[in-house]
Amino acid sequence: MTHTDGTEPTAFFVGIDVGTGSARAGVFDASGTLLASVRHDMQLFRPSGDIAEQSSDDIWKCVCQSVTEAVGASGVDPAAIAGIGFDATCSLVVLDRDDQPLSISATGDASRNIIVWMDHRAVDQAHRINQTKHRVLDYVGGTISPEMETPKLLWLKENMPDTYHDAGHFFDLTDFLTWRATGDRARSVCTVTCKWTYLAHETGWDASYFDAIGLKELADEGFARIGTSIVDPGTPLGRGLTHAAASELGLTPGTAVGAGLIDAHAGGVGSIGAAGPHDGAASRMAYVFGTSACTMSSSETAAFVPGVWGPYFSAMVPGLWLSEGGQSAAGEAIAHLVKCHPAYPAAQVAADKAGQDVLAYLVDKTAQKATHPSSAIGLAKQLIVVPEFLGNRAPFADPQAKAIISGLDLDTREDSLLGLYVAGLAGLGYGLRQILTVQRDNGVDPTLIVMSGGAGAHPIVKQILADASGIAFADSGSDEPVLLGSAMLGATAAGAYPSLQNAMSEMSSLGTIYEPAEGQTAALHQRRFETFQALQAAARMSRTGSL
Repeated sequence: MTHTDGTEPTAFFVGIDVGTGSARAGVFDASGTLLASVRHDMQLFRPSGDIAEQSSDDIWKCVCQSVTEAVGASGVDPAAIAGIGFDATCSLVVLDRDDQPLSISATGDASRNIIVWMDHRAVDQAHRINQTKHRVLDYVGGTISPEMETPKLLWLKENMPDTYHDAGHFFDLTDFLTWRATGDRARSVCTVTCKWTYLAHETGWDASYFDAIGLKELADEGFARIGTSIVDPGTPLGRGLTHAAASELGLTPGTAVGAGLIDAHAGGVGSIGAAGPHDGAASRMAYVFGTSACTMSSSETAAFVPGVWGPYFSAMVPGLWLSEGGQSAAGEAIAHLVKCHPAYPAAQVAADKAGQDVLAYLVDKTAQKATHPSSAIGLAKQLIVVPEFLGNRAPFADPQAKAIISGLDLDTREDSLLGLYVAGLAGLGYGLRQILTVQRDNGVDPTLIVMSGGAGAHPIVKQILADASGIAFADSGSDEPVLLGSAMLGATAAGAYPSLQNAMSEMSSLGTIYEPAEGQTAALHQRRFETFQALQAAARMSRTGSL
């Protein structure tokens, strides 16, 4: 379609990101420039450390508010929004046969119909599934996680059988959102391959797996409740926005909607395709640092890496295999860690006075204390932190692992709190180094990490992580690469670009490069890393009797 003067009309795209605590929307132009973004906090129910629940109705309400306000703030005519894309956490949404929320909660509250990704109620089910040694597990790093969906489904069957049998559909949260927007029940290759054991390279489910783990009825039903139409991210769904969804979102009916991505994978799509150093998706690892941390590396051939999820075919970049690792708690781990220090209440007061959250206050104070970003590690002194408060996702696939803090003294001053904060960041970097090592040993060898996520926004955080992990880090050129990745889905669905790969190269860019420190600083991190590994091994031996 062209204007009467022969020029092409200007098109804009909306990216929608549903994280653990908030729903965000961003409006982008076709070059990937962010015009406006808005966030709304969502409800999160945490009755215990292992349980985390949400409401799909609450999430949809927050999505609609965010989109409406972001488009308004951008000044773009809603009719000029050509496409939208969604990403979300890999949380399990349960609906009844009338498409209404069905409770997964001990409270019986029907609105609490989401088992959040971080919920670990299914640890026992995951353990029993892993004991089957089924060949499907080869494609999740050899060990399935309780964060994934089939252990959660088995937990529902065993503990809430009425909910399990009355359910009409089990959705990954991303696929719920695209269904709510379009009425199309298609699932994304990204969600079902990464979290549901769909074998994308074989374009099908393995019925024998569901039989082996105790979910035979899902296969007997022809997988109707978990997905029979599986499509690539960015594929246009249905006829675009339904009239009802368009009204709620403040957009135009028929606006293109692309099949979605898991939130971390949207950050990868929004960051690794840019032109620049270490060019090529297979040379770059996406590192999304938020509540948790997710690492995503692409390769031309399937790489079976023990303890690293995958290999997943076409789950992020079409045509490439994905190896996915990370840490179950990252930003959340640091937030919890610093609360353990006696200086935390005073820091909270100071942060409130400065109009900051505590972690932003601490990173600013750390930057002021450090003569150079790499020198910040000196604040940690003898403190070594293994920040596995929520277990080890990779490379040990050990949900029972716990955090360790070594080197504590009686210092109650703010400087000691800053040292603990830096030690926690370095601990995340050492965990990342372990993931990089096991990947390299198995043929996946990125040379640059492109970082996104709010928890790593400050330059000193990237430098500490680069030093601790021993690999160069880069900023995304966008302030909101996760939102940008979702907007790329909308642009692809709208036909603005012929493929998602084209959208990745045209709409993204790289920012500052952070090279890892050399010399004495590198040697210091090597010694600290060796201590980190020794602490990990000692804790594992004390718990299991085996290194």
